[in-house]
This record gives sequence, structure tokens and C-alpha cells, in this order.
Amino acid sequence: MQKTNGSPAARPTFLEDARINSDPARSESDYDGASPGAHITVEAPPRPALSRRTTVRGESVKSISEALRLARSREEQETLLGEHELADDDGCYPPRSMDGPRAPNPHQSLPIYTTIHKIRRLIIASIGRLSQYGLITNEANVVHIDDPYSLEQLKSPRMNVAVIRPLVEHLYDPDDVSIVYCLLVNRVQFLREQSYQAHHQTVNITRANVCELIAARVLRRYDEDHEGREGLLMLANVLVAGFEPFQNAPLEVMNLNRTDIHWTIRWGLTRPEYQRMLTALEVAIVSESKNFLSTSACQKIVENVYRGRIIYTPTSFLDFLPDHYKNRGISLYDPRKAPYLNQYRLIVPRTRNILEVFQFIVLLVLYMLVMVYKAHTIGPSHLKFTIYELVFTIYAIGWVLDEIASVCEHGWTVHTENLWSFLDITFVVIFWTYFGIRVHGLATNDGSTSKLALDVLSMAAPILLPRLAFCLMSENMLFISLRAMMADFTFLTLLAVWCFGGFLIAMRWLSETQDGYIEHSVLTIAKWMLWIWFGLDGTGIQRSAEMHWLLGPTLMITFAFLGNTLFLTILVAMLSNTYTNLAQNATAEIQFRRAVLTFEGVKSDAIFAYRPPFNVLALLILLPLKWVLSPRWFHKVNITAVRVLNAPILLIVSIYERRYLWRRNRLLSPPRKHTWLTMWEHFGAHGDLQAVFETEPPQSVIDEMDDIDDVLGGEEWDQGFVNALRARRDSRATSVASGVWGRNMSRDPGIRRLNGFRRRSTREEVFTGSVAEV
Repeated sequence: MQKTNGSPAARPTFLEDARINSDPARSESDYDGASPGAHITVEAPPRPALSRRTTVRGESVKSISEALRLARSREEQETLLGEHELADDDGCYPPRSMDGPRAPNPHQSLPIYTTIHKIRRLIIASIGRLSQYGLITNEANVVHIDDPYSLEQLKSPRMNVAVIRPLVEHLYDPDDVSIVYCLLVNRVQFLREQSYQAHHQTVNITRANVCELIAARVLRRYDEDHEGREGLLMLANVLVAGFEPFQNAPLEVMNLNRTDIHWTIRWGLTRPEYQRMLTALEVAIVSESKNFLSTSACQKIVENVYRGRIIYTPTSFLDFLPDHYKNRGISLYDPRKAPYLNQYRLIVPRTRNILEVFQFIVLLVLYMLVMVYKAHTIGPSHLKFTIYELVFTIYAIGWVLDEIASVCEHGWTVHTENLWSFLDITFVVIFWTYFGIRVHGLATNDGSTSKLALDVLSMAAPILLPRLAFCLMSENMLFISLRAMMADFTFLTLLAVWCFGGFLIAMRWLSETQDGYIEHSVLTIAKWMLWIWFGLDGTGIQRSAEMHWLLGPTLMITFAFLGNTLFLTILVAMLSNTYTNLAQNATAEIQFRRAVLTFEGVKSDAIFAYRPPFNVLALLILLPLKWVLSPRWFHKVNITAVRVLNAPILLIVSIYERRYLWRRNRLLSPPRKHTWLTMWEHFGAHGDLQAVFETEPPQSVIDEMDDIDDVLGGEEWDQGFVNALRARRDSRATSVASGVWGRNMSRDPGIRRLNGFRRRSTREEVFTGSVAEV
């Protein structure tokens, strides 16, 4: 826009500039022949391009052919190991480099302590101190860094360019697999700081979200830059390798934070090299980094660990039956090279999960038999064990021992993240209460006490039946939300009991001071209040005048308004909000529970290799032998007992894994294309939809697609995205008008366009086209 008096062009206002720049109908061709100063030229929108990886030299090396190659590489990671990738006699790849039973720590030289504090300083400098005045200044707006940012806002293009991408480029080091661990450790610290620093709460939450986002981006870089088997092992080392926070710290720091050797190490109940070691996967679970755990790279490792393709020796807090003679590093498992009776396959998460379901079904069946055939009258029959109760008690003791060992394996925090952990803990409490009362009744020869024990055991039915549903449908959103809603309901109920306890005490005192009226007990008044709270009965309101003609009804009616109306409304709103939040992030929640189940399923304690109730016998017999035998001989006795007791299970697992653990290579064992479930598809018109992708295209077809990269990177695209789209539309219009589909000739007779994409012509087509033009 120019002034008519020849003065300099007036600067357009903000609204005019937005209106002009947002008009998609304007382009350079609309102003042909006009002076450049009289019109505003609209820049072409950026053309779509593949996500490209920039090397150190600054050259883009990511192309469509490379993307296809990476996709094939990821498919090869799920296939059986090739003949050139030899595993050792334990089925581990890469094979052990020495004959010793314990693998050394390959990451002991990494500066973990320095990296943790380096990342902390970078995050604090990026979020909170980006400039001298604590502001990010753009052309159109000013953003305060101290403002809270959600994870979605941090993923915006502006924050990605200003903060996230520079930090990822600076921190990513292909030779240092501890970066993700150090980022997640800083996330835990920022979350801890926000809990007791209220004035920095939003900033610390933002910093924690930045740590999680950068960890996910760095993990993706590891996945993209490393291919094949070595790439899978690299990614596994990033997530499940153990690191110590004070590793390679300065001497003065080590002296200041030096602690005594833990009692579990002194008594030989845990591995000494794993003291204070944690994995990145465990830190992500503890910090509830659900977005990080839901990334494709993380889920790939979780899936491979769950199925047993990736094996490693986990860290543990306490082992009930420690067998530390062998310690294998992170490796791939080849079932063809491993022995048929491989006792370590019993602690693979998928195998252990299946066995736990069968163990729980046995426990539930025995519990039902005990309750059906129990004595119904108080007498001598209560003073003796029935055969069903005796078998149930022995088996339940082994099952409870397995549960307690699971809590001690990875700690209380990780165990409580399991979907059905609260049900298991509740049953453990009920069983030990029953067992204590039952033993006391038998010792005192008291039939009523023994009957009370069975009454307490009957309280386990509401726990055991839902627990079976939780096991069979662990990824159902209903059960995931039910667990979270139960936590909110319990918290709000305890808060209500605390708040309304004053009403109960006041009405009890009023009942005591009324001469000539009935003195009501605390239980009676509490019963009336409970009925009013749930809207079942109004007896308490009617009889409140017996406490006091004015104050009694006043207190009871006030409680009815607050409890039945206000408090229950708040409860419904809170539970609805909890379910809505979980449903919106259903994928992340399901994958988080899957990661918890996988991490907790990898065990190092030898007690988990024994099925209940044999684990009780193993604890009573083998644990004393550990103080007598050498580590090598104790290991031999242990694996012999495990293989004898679990021989049928080990044989079934070995046969199954040799056939189905890895996907078979097409050259070794072609997959079946037709099964009895899918054979009916080929009788209709839809059979070819799947068959066209079952075989790779021949090389002649691939040669015709050699210019796919030019579609998004050719010279004609350099003229602008809008002109390229117009050229494609003109090409299609010309083809339709001429009545010849796909024969839009370009200047080069060797290049034709097919729906706007270039297609290489053969020599015969070029010759025929040249003759036709002549």
C-alpha cells in the first residue's frame, strides 16, 4: 500500500497484515505485470518433505529409499538370528567373550554423575533463564518462561525450535547410552522439588516435562541411527542397563556420600555389583513417564523383553534365594542354541505371566472347595483341618511367599504400579489374619475361634473373583480406570469420615445429656448417618429429636445436606474427571501398564523358578545349603532341582519358542499364506488385497521407482509448492481432455508423468513417442 502524495509506504496495521498474509487465493501469478511495490507477494507454503536426518556436515541423508531400508531393518530385528550370527551354548547373542560366569559391566566408564548435573544445568538454563530478563521475545508476542507449559505446548513448533531441538542435538551422543537415564533422573528430581517448593511448582513441572520429551526424542534418535541386531542391542542397553547415580563422581563427592555396605550385600542376598543401580526403564516407571513409555522405540524393547527375545540380569533389592553364580549381560536369545531344559525361561515375563494365571486359578479353585465343604455348626468339626483346607493352606503359603518376594524384588513403589497389586496385598492380609486366628483356635481348642477364622477367610471372595478378571483382561480400559478410581474413592471416603466425625461425636454427647430419653450408642448413630449418606433411610432424622429437640435435628439435617448432596456430588465429579483423563490417554495408560508388567516380570531371585508350594520347600532346604556349599555347587544343585520339578513346563516352552519366538526368515521357512480362518477370503473379490503385499516386487519394478526421491526433492519442486501443485493439476486436466490417461509428455521424451509423478519410460516408449511427434 502506498500513499498518493508519494510519501513512503505506510506500514500496514496488524489486522491488515494478518488479513493479507492469510489470503490463500493470492499468488504471484495474480500480479503479473504490476509493479512489485504496489502489491504484496505471498510466499509459497513450505512443501511437504520427509523427516530428514542431518549429518555433521549438514547434508540431508534421509530419503525414501533409506526409509524403506530402515523399515526392512526393523523387520529383520524380529526375525530369527541368521547363520552368521552365532550364539553361545546358553543361546545368548553376542556370545560371551570369556569363559567366566559373570559378564563385566560394559558401561562402567561412563560419567553418570557429571552427565546428570550437566543436564540439570541445561534444563534450568533453558526453562526459567533463557534470557537476562527471563523472557522469550518474538516478533509478534512475548512469552514468560515462568508460565506453566503442558507437554502438548512443549511439542509446538515454536518451542520445538527454540528449546527442544537444540537440547536434543546437544545431548545426543551415540557412544553414551546413559543420556536417557540421566534425563529421567532429573525428571524425578524436578517432580520432587515441585512438591515442596510451591512458588516454583509450575516451572519444575515444565522442566520435568522437558526432560521426558527430550528423553523420548533421544531414544528415537538411537532407534533411527542404529540398525539390525546391533541397533536392537543398543536400544536395549539404553533402557535396561543398570547405572549408578554416583558413578565416576569426583573423589570428594564420593567421600561425602560414602555409605556402608548394605546388609543385603553383606549377607549375600543380592549382587554386590548392582548396589544402588537402576535402569532407565525403572526410573521411567517410578516417575510415571507415560508419554516416554508409550513411544514406539520404548515399546519395541518392552515387547522384546516381554517375549524373551532380549534377556538380561535385572537389578534387585533383596533375593530370598540368591543364586549369583552366573550373570549374563544384555543379549539376544536364540532358542536353537540353548538347551531344551533352560531354567531361565521360567522368569521370562510372558511365560511367568501365563504361569501366574494358572497358579491363581488353582488357588481360586482350592479356595472355593474350602468354603463349600467347611463345617456349618460350631463343634468338634471346627477343631480339625479338612483335606481341602490343608491343601489350600499349604498352597496359599507358597503363593503368598511368591507375592512377598515380588515386593522385595523391585521395591514397593514399582510393585504398587501393577494393575492388581492392591488386590494381592489385600488377600495377603486376609490370609495371614485367617491363618493366625485358625492356629490360635486349634491351640486353645476353641471351636468358635476356629469358626471366626473361616468367617474371615470368606471375606477374600470379593478379592479373588475380580482379581481373575484383572489377570485375563489386563489391558481393558475399564479395569485400568477402576484401579485409579478406587484410589480416589478411598481417599475421599477417609476424608469424609474424618470431616463428619465431629457430627458423630456431637450427637453422641447430646444423647448422653438428655434425661428421660434413650441413650444411643456410637454404632447406632453411625448407622443412621451412613444410611442418610447413601440415601437409604431417614430414620436418623426422625429420631434425632431424642438427642435434643432442636440441636439434634439441626445436626442431622446439616449432615444430610453436606453428606448426601454436596459430598456425593463431589465424589461423582472427581471419579468422572479421573475416568475422562484416563480415557483421553488410553493408549499411554495401556502401554504404561504393559511396561510395568514387563519390568516386574524379569526376576533375578531363584525362588521364582519354583512353583507354589515347592518354593516353600526350596526356601527351607536350599537356603541353609547356600551357607555350606560353594557358589558353583549351589548353582548346580539349584538348577538341577528346578529342571526336575519343572521339566514338562520347560520342555513345552522350549519347543514353542524354537518355532514361534522369532519370525521365520522367508528363505528359511516361508510363512503360511492361507489358513482355515482366512481361506474363505479368496472365494470373493477381496482376496487379492492381501495377496498383493505378500511378496516383494521384482527388481524390474523397483528400477521404475528409482525417482521417488525426486517427487519431494526434484528441481521442479524448487520453484515453489504452489507452482508444483498447479503443474500437477494442469497435468491431470490435460490428460483428461486429450483422452489419453497418463501420457502428459514433458520436454524430456524419456520422462512421462503419471498422476503428477514422473515415470521413467523405456527405450521403446521413447522411440514411439518421438515418431509420433514427428
